[in-house]
Amino acid sequence: MQFAKKTLTYSLTHLIVAVSVAFALTRDWRAALAIGMIEPIFQTLAFALHERAWQRVEARAAAPGTRTLRGRSAVEA
Repeated sequence: MQFAKKTLTYSLTHLIVAVSVAFALTRDWRAALAIGMIEPIFQTLAFALHERAWQRVEARAAAPGTRTLRGRSAVEA
């Protein structure tokens, strides 16, 4: 549930930033809203995939006897 909340708040923050930047560049609210609605959708999907990948890395590192990215076991690190 926290993952969903985090993704939603990230999405809303990103939407506000994207619309603001697009408006600052175009001075056109319609264009800014169009850009601002499309770009965060893809960015949010990328964020969700990125977060899941890191969860897998952290779970693998926490498992006993597994190797970390530096080649040492999680116990040695």
